[in-house]
Amino acid sequence: MAARGERGVMEKLVSLCKRRGFIFQSSEIYGGINGFWDYGPYGVALKRAVEALWWREMVEFRDNVEGLDSTIICHPRVWEASGHLDKFGDMMTDCRSCKARHRVDQMEDPSKCPNCGSDDLTPPREFNLMMKTFVGPVFDEDHAAYLRAETCQPIFVDFHQVRITGRQKLPFGIAQIGKAFRNEINPRNFTFRSREFSQMEMEFFCKDEDSMRWFEYWRDERLRYYREFLGFGEDVLRIHDHGPGELAHYAKAALDIEFKFPFGWGELEGVHHRGTWDLSRHQEFSGESMEYFDQEANSRYIPTCVETSVGVDRTVLALLCNAYAEDTAETKKEGKCEDERVVMRLPGLVAPVQVAVLPLSKKLAESAEKLYRAIRGRGFRSEFDITGSIGKRYRRQDEIGTPVCVTFDFDSLEDGAVTLRDRDSMGQERVALSAVGDVLSKRLGGTL
Repeated sequence: MAARGERGVMEKLVSLCKRRGFIFQSSEIYGGINGFWDYGPYGVALKRAVEALWWREMVEFRDNVEGLDSTIICHPRVWEASGHLDKFGDMMTDCRSCKARHRVDQMEDPSKCPNCGSDDLTPPREFNLMMKTFVGPVFDEDHAAYLRAETCQPIFVDFHQVRITGRQKLPFGIAQIGKAFRNEINPRNFTFRSREFSQMEMEFFCKDEDSMRWFEYWRDERLRYYREFLGFGEDVLRIHDHGPGELAHYAKAALDIEFKFPFGWGELEGVHHRGTWDLSRHQEFSGESMEYFDQEANSRYIPTCVETSVGVDRTVLALLCNAYAEDTAETKKEGKCEDERVVMRLPGLVAPVQVAVLPLSKKLAESAEKLYRAIRGRGFRSEFDITGSIGKRYRRQDEIGTPVCVTFDFDSLEDGAVTLRDRDSMGQERVALSAVGDVLSKRLGGTL
């Protein structure tokens, strides 16, 4: 159970996300809708940067992984084959006293309502998480369809099409980023568990005898990604290996990469050995062969699959939680020597604004804007900030998470240099205009 202080951090973070345009509740003017969230200007920039980084590392920098962008609605038989229509659900119960609805596995005491303490609960019953819709003008069961509950099933369905057009031989992977939908009984913890969310998944197909080696490879690769690119330390990242009682019946191995959120440890990504289950099921239900012809061995077999699956929204939430900090900054306002500030220490590579250009005076706006456009032309996510005092602009950029502020002052017109202010140390350095691009690239780790 999270401590009150940790919960307090979460409340502050949710407030900051709304105030600074990161994340806020969908349809808020109508009272909102539980489990659905909108990303504002800075939130969507952060989210797109996370997606671009994952895509670069998982697809663009690899010769053995192909990309896919499949539809949200698939043929209903896809979800029959995958087992989602029969077994994809949670046990829920209703409190007759306060009318609250709960997932049984989330209740500390399944015999008592966590909301009001009453023991007058309905018997637990299964609730399917698939979101149902209809395709065409007639709303009957013959035209029923489902919003996809995960992005991986279309990958299995398109296995041969992608393999042939990508001219791939085993081992190789197929990756995609996209929306998924689950009709959660109890959405909670901000964006951690929502009804609409984005996934980044990769299915890696290989020979069965090589599968555990690939499972270990992708485990190590994904851990390296979080530590090297997102800056998650040992104190907030851990592995939970699935024991025999937790494994799916078709799996040889599975693990969760967990992050320590303010509300406790939670799954960030799963690495799963799915065996031949998915391709075998789609072969059975579609009547189409999903076998791979191995020319070297002159044999046919259904490939084994190792999966990496991570939520975009959970990654963004983990980044925000890891970045949030409160410290003091020197100030001369009203005779004080220190001032409290909120700062988001986001990694430079994914920060929604990497560089903010701040003219010291509106008289310098024209010259400063030329520098801003040159920096933006180098591929950096940039912002031209001219509103308010320089101190207020620094604080605003700190809360956004901007790693570097570039101040263009009156001396810049004479010496051809600007001041670079570091977000974390608040240290300042004078840099020649001709060297600004290279210095920023070094500090921020480049662009996506």
